[in-house]
Amino acid sequence: MEELLLETKGLTKKYKSVSAVDNVDIHIKKGSIYGLIGKNGAGKTTIMKMLAGLANPTSGSFNYVGFDGSADQAFARIGALIEAPAIQPNLSAYDNLKIKCLAYNIGDKEYIMNKLELVGLGKVGKKKAGKFSLGMKQRLGIALALVGEPDLLLLDEPINGLDPQGIVEIREMILKLNRENGITILISSHILEELSKIATDYAIINNGKIIEESTSEELKLKCRDKVVIKAAETSGIVPVLDSLGYTDYQVMDANTIYIFERLGETSALNMEIGKAGIPIDSIGVESSDLEEYFLKVTGTVGGDLI
Repeated sequence: MEELLLETKGLTKKYKSVSAVDNVDIHIKKGSIYGLIGKNGAGKTTIMKMLAGLANPTSGSFNYVGFDGSADQAFARIGALIEAPAIQPNLSAYDNLKIKCLAYNIGDKEYIMNKLELVGLGKVGKKKAGKFSLGMKQRLGIALALVGEPDLLLLDEPINGLDPQGIVEIREMILKLNRENGITILISSHILEELSKIATDYAIINNGKIIEESTSEELKLKCRDKVVIKAAETSGIVPVLDSLGYTDYQVMDANTIYIFERLGETSALNMEIGKAGIPIDSIGVESSDLEEYFLKVTGTVGGDLI
């Protein structure tokens, strides 16, 4: 079993009588890129604020596995870019980082330059941050979050508002931080197509509740074109599939089988299952991409996602 870095149990945040986050359980594995999917207002930012120590939970708990010592020491191992980056517009990228480094008792010029190089800002010179493009500001915000060598990086909608080129650049940088620098990343987004290109694990959140938690492989299975068989008990169906030469199928649980081949043969398959005396509740072809799947499981309609 892969090692957990963070888990929450019943995490809840209420503002008066409204639950912005409601009884949330998530499990983030060390070395993963964990995608928190949800439309605006679903509770993504509130979760991140609690995990970064910027808001106190109303109830529930979270645990940074392997972070010894106090909660404050654990929070020191976390870097966060939540909402707008805390940038001084009249200072250069270097001087912005220098201020953050001083708070960590880091006075090494080379350390600052390495962080700027890491996020692609090594050649911006003395240009004031207020003159940066949105993508450059996001890069600087991520560089600030990396000061102190965090084990976990929290990124709240880091590609929101960027042009296509900026999105590609931020995506490649996130992959580099994860793969080459070994940083575990929790990233929220409502741009599902982009998130699907980098995330290893997902949680779908709607109205403050986690609807589903899955790996990228599990989610890809659910989004492939497939025949879906529902039955009170599916164990007897497997021998029928084997006898008919089916090989590309997955038993999802005791009541559900996905078949990813011969999608046009559902009527014949239904007949063969019936001949075997096995009652089924339903059989049919389903097709959906990630966005369609999100809309289905959250019960939202097209256009509500963003």
